[in-house]
Amino acid sequence: MTETTTPAVREAATGGKRKLRIWEVTALSVGFMGPVMAMALNGIGVAGLVGKSVPFTFALAFIGTLLVGYGFIRLTGYFTHAGSVYALAGATIGPRAGFFGGFALLGTYLFFAACILGATGVFFEAWAEQFGGGLRSVPWIIVALVVAVLVVVLNVRESRIVTRVLFVIGSLGVLAMLVLAAVIFWRVGTGDAPVEGATIDWSAFLPGEASGTAILTASVFAFLSWAGFESGTSLGEETENPRRVIPRALLGAIVVAGLLYLVMMFAQTVGYGTGEAGVAAFAGSNSTLTELSTLYIGREYALLIAFIAFVVAFASVLSSTAAAARLIYALARDGFGPKRLGVANPRTGVPTAAVFTTIVLALLLAGGISIFGGTAFDAYYWYATIATLCMVVAYGMTSVGVIVYVFRRRTRIPKWEVVMPVLGLVYLAFVYAVQVIGQQAPYTYFPWIAGAWCLVGLIIIVTMPKLAERIGGRLSAEDLD
Repeated sequence: MTETTTPAVREAATGGKRKLRIWEVTALSVGFMGPVMAMALNGIGVAGLVGKSVPFTFALAFIGTLLVGYGFIRLTGYFTHAGSVYALAGATIGPRAGFFGGFALLGTYLFFAACILGATGVFFEAWAEQFGGGLRSVPWIIVALVVAVLVVVLNVRESRIVTRVLFVIGSLGVLAMLVLAAVIFWRVGTGDAPVEGATIDWSAFLPGEASGTAILTASVFAFLSWAGFESGTSLGEETENPRRVIPRALLGAIVVAGLLYLVMMFAQTVGYGTGEAGVAAFAGSNSTLTELSTLYIGREYALLIAFIAFVVAFASVLSSTAAAARLIYALARDGFGPKRLGVANPRTGVPTAAVFTTIVLALLLAGGISIFGGTAFDAYYWYATIATLCMVVAYGMTSVGVIVYVFRRRTRIPKWEVVMPVLGLVYLAFVYAVQVIGQQAPYTYFPWIAGAWCLVGLIIIVTMPKLAERIGGRLSAEDLD
């Protein structure tokens, strides 16, 4: 008979620390998403596809994210585990499916960590360019290395310290964005905009002249702004009353980010102007937030925004590595990987060895791009694409899991609600197709890389079925309500 890991045992394994509250878990998920980065970069590609209908497209992606997030929100009300998709799919579909989903999610977290290390280089270079001096000559990989060291220093401390740092950084970033939005709305609304013809154009929340295909395709890029919303589930074993807190935190993260995106994308759209010239300026921007800050407030505020974007990228590395470390810890604790990785510090409750392993792997991935002459932008966009493809597989496993759970077990979930995860699966399939079809090199290679990662997980399941069964067997029936 396989050994089970009860909630009491898990609490003891993490030092008895169940202190995190809803705002702290929400901070991890929002920190992983890095909304300031999304607001600075993700609207650009959308504007190139749909013109002034950027806010409408983000509203559509908001709905898609809620459909995908439904599975996580529902299942975390029944299951408590540090393994996220690994636990949710394992306890609903079966142990092998859980291992496969968890392995795909591990790829997501690791590639995202490497991706955001690249983003720290991107934003540091942008800030250094504005600031001037010798900082402009600092190689981006050195910046990534310094960030990685600081991330380790924070991540080996108690989780509540990490989440509070994320909350402070995230709050400052959001405040800076809202100040910019308020100034844009005020100056545009009073006719004092520095852009000719800029008006408060509410038709930006309509599809306008953009085709349905263009809007759906653009919604995929907008959807990526929510990537990582589920990372808060990795704190399930370190949270006070997790079955109540985690679902609310996940929903809160999706909604808070969604409202921010809608406000900021509308502000950027009207800030550039909804005419042909304004749309072209939006779509051709390198960093919308710094450009608009310079136009509407001044160079000093643009410098502040550039620095905040760098700090937010740092927070996103902190969040993504924290989530990845918890997943590595969960897998190793249940029998996959060195036993040392499955041990948490008895004083802090943090899986220290897993934290170090995560940082090293992320640095190796980022360093590989640098060694072969790649830029920080290359590291950001290349690894973001690979991570997204792995993410779609992992999210899909959770959506399937909630469908299976509703029909196979006696639950309080009404059966009619399965329409939401079904629609979520349809949306995920579309996201994956857009990432694969019609791409050019090197992006044509990335589906093969993501597929190879997931294939490794499948090979492990086929060649070592007893391992998957043993891991799945540790998902205790006591995790169910």
